[in-house]
Amino acid sequence: MIVAFSISPSGGDETGGVSQVVAEAVRVVRASGLPNETNAMFTNIEGEWDEVMAVVKQAVDAVAAASPRVSLVLKADIRPGYTGQLTAKVERIEQELAD
Repeated sequence: MIVAFSISPSGGDETGGVSQVVAEAVRVVRASGLPNETNAMFTNIEGEWDEVMAVVKQAVDAVAAASPRVSLVLKADIRPGYTGQLTAKVERIEQELAD
């Protein structure tokens, strides 16, 4: 499965920024060893249900350590029997665009 998720604390720094706290969540994801990528809006992670959800929970816990309230947005693509789709899905689109 691939999960796209976004975690944010309820408040930011004096400018409204949340990057310092969000970086802690991304650090957890990267340390997991699962295939992942982070873009401007979401972090994507690929793996089996239990391992992916455990990493998402750990990432939420990392943000919760710095904020009394946490927002989580999550979208999942559940397709048993497929791996490597974090990059393969993008490659298929790029191939279509090249035609």
